[in-house]
Amino acid sequence: MSGQAGQVAVDAEATARTAPLGEPTEREIRSVFIGLMIVLGLAAIDQSIVATALPRIVGDLGGVTHLSWVVTAYVLASTSTMPLYGKLSDQYGRKPLIYAAMAIFLAGSVLCGLAQSLTQLIVFRAIQGIGAGGLLPLSQIIIGDLVPPAKRGRKQGAIVSVFAVCSVVGPVLGGVITDLLSWHWIFFVNLPIGAIAFVAIARALRRPHRSQARRIDYLGATLLTGGTTAFLLVLALGGSEWPWGSPEIAASSAVAVVLAGLFIRHVRRVAEPVLPLVLFNDRLFVIACTVLALTFMGLLGASLFFPLFFQVVMGVSPSHSGFLTGPLMIGMVVSSVFNGRVLLRAGRYKPAQIGGLSIAVTAFVVLAWAIATAQGFAVLEPSIFALGLGLGLVTPNMTIAVQNALPDAHRGVGTGTLAFFRSLGGLVGVTGAGAILAQQLHGAAGAAASPGAAAHGLAEGSLTQIAVLSPDAQAALIALYRHAIATTFATGACIVAVALVVILFLPELPLRTHHTLGDRPSAPR
Repeated sequence: MSGQAGQVAVDAEATARTAPLGEPTEREIRSVFIGLMIVLGLAAIDQSIVATALPRIVGDLGGVTHLSWVVTAYVLASTSTMPLYGKLSDQYGRKPLIYAAMAIFLAGSVLCGLAQSLTQLIVFRAIQGIGAGGLLPLSQIIIGDLVPPAKRGRKQGAIVSVFAVCSVVGPVLGGVITDLLSWHWIFFVNLPIGAIAFVAIARALRRPHRSQARRIDYLGATLLTGGTTAFLLVLALGGSEWPWGSPEIAASSAVAVVLAGLFIRHVRRVAEPVLPLVLFNDRLFVIACTVLALTFMGLLGASLFFPLFFQVVMGVSPSHSGFLTGPLMIGMVVSSVFNGRVLLRAGRYKPAQIGGLSIAVTAFVVLAWAIATAQGFAVLEPSIFALGLGLGLVTPNMTIAVQNALPDAHRGVGTGTLAFFRSLGGLVGVTGAGAILAQQLHGAAGAAASPGAAAHGLAEGSLTQIAVLSPDAQAALIALYRHAIATTFATGACIVAVALVVILFLPELPLRTHHTLGDRPSAPR
């Protein structure tokens, strides 16, 4: 009898773990959402606030030749760890993983603020990036756990809004903190914000996690992280600190290829791989990753040069150039809010994405034409706004589409992998755009007359030397930059146009109106 009673208790416990939970209340969702928005703001504001303080950091610590590593180390670490957080959250639950990510991020922030050399700062920024790699995907996963796909548009759109607002506020806040206190405090300021986020999530996120098989694929995680890091090193440093034909590029490329091959072989043999290849058997998931990678490749590759264009070609001061790029973020906020409140009420995500990419392609084409033909702000600013408007319709809906299609057991790793491909596309775009700009500048200057030759030399030097050039040389330099930047926007238009074609093949599944343990919605439409 005692044995039977014990078995009944075990069965009851297993049933309690796997039974569907009741739908969360609106108050519960709101409380969790507030905490997640604080977490996202913490991650979103970090990059822009640090970029503003880089000149002061170099002044105190020296090492200007390795300054890019302050940003590169963070990006490499955060991007390569995104899929790992998703998989581990599927196994151990969202709450422990978001606690771990926040703790690592805040510990890295403290170490960065205490750094006494540039080498220390680079290492500590990598630690900070390891934590930051979990903040965005885990926030999206938790929202996916609480809110059914059919009701999630407004919540996912708010994520885009947080990133857009923080990208505008970050540089201003970074400048104020650096001037009034010191650059160390741009890292220390994360602590009180992180403490508030910890408390908010601890009080609001109380739902138990449905347990999964707790088998960690350590070898797969090592191969994935190592291969990704080697590939990202090629993208981030190729053509800048490492010439494309250098031994460093060759070695990193070889390591990336070998580790990728070993990883694919490994995940085919283990029962619980860190990145299940079965995800890539899902056509919707593959198309979603491809579209987001292409979209951010075009966006970051082209928008990287907005400040350069405004300052060099249009003659605007650095502070004013930041305001002139503001319409991009405003457009993203407007479309995200509109998308959440209106479009997803129809229960469909694909039309908004097709419309958004169509608007983005048109905006890219107009911007390329406007820059090449020396149009004024009356054409440029509405086009920048339209670009943000179009892109704001893509990212939130794509996350919803993926979370709606994947089974609950793969929601975490799927969302993390989607975020990984988005970041990867952005890095490819930045690297490619830099290479296009350099090739255009060198090619055009090489074919020019003596003013062009002077401009060519200046193109590889400091832009502050423009004022000492003769009027002819200044005009030649501006013409070089105008043509080169227009080419990057034309390339961005082509890349986003490819994304528009690819998304036409995206299956549209009915959005679930409640949470379920089933694999996926039944029929596409």
